[in-house]
Amino acid sequence: MITPSNTKIGWIGTGVMGFSMCGHLMNAGYRLTVHSRTRTKAQPLLDRGADWAESPQVVVTMVGFAAEVQALYFGPSGIFAGVKPRMILIDMTTTLPTLSSEIAERAALLDCSAIDAPVSCGDIGARNTTLSIMVGGAKEDVQNVTPLLELLGQTIVYQGEPGSGQHAKLCNQILIAGTMVGVCESLLFGYKAGLDLDQTLRSISCGAAACWMLTNLAPRILQRNFDPGFSSNTSSRTWASC
Repeated sequence: MITPSNTKIGWIGTGVMGFSMCGHLMNAGYRLTVHSRTRTKAQPLLDRGADWAESPQVVVTMVGFAAEVQALYFGPSGIFAGVKPRMILIDMTTTLPTLSSEIAERAALLDCSAIDAPVSCGDIGARNTTLSIMVGGAKEDVQNVTPLLELLGQTIVYQGEPGSGQHAKLCNQILIAGTMVGVCESLLFGYKAGLDLDQTLRSISCGAAACWMLTNLAPRILQRNFDPGFSSNTSSRTWASC
């Protein structure tokens, strides 16, 4: 069983979500070695006692896009260049099911295991440890790292073989896209109708239209707060490869 006393964790990516998630593991007593493209983003974690890795040969990845994940794992100085037998690699980035499967296949050849564990609930969930984590990989490996995932999220659901977590995340993203369009159209209609939108949200957030995005993101829109909760990439390659 993974515990703070017997487990050292590597973490790549200390951006909008990764910074908070990494901090939660440190709060639980785990010793972390971190790496980020921009060291200044990780500095508060280093000030708290995290170690810095000059090359990304560590365990957990939470970066921006599939191309970054590809380079981190398969690049000349990437994770697979320095991986050790029986290491468990956890990618929490939202990427491609096919890429997660490729990572798992390479890991198996090196006597390692790989888990894809993308998350939902954005920067709010990352800060509040209320993420929904969709997990793919060998069931025994997933059970082994579940104590770590429980420090980061509120809902951890095993989806199946490698790549299954990413497939579940795609289901999530399809719903998010449609719902966000509806939220914006609703607010625009209310604005043009002359409504007090704060009052309107009080009503519709408690009715049949209630949803996480209406409760958490619509108020930010009204405050003109458009700080990103995650990164997006709508390139044709991303969608064609899914």
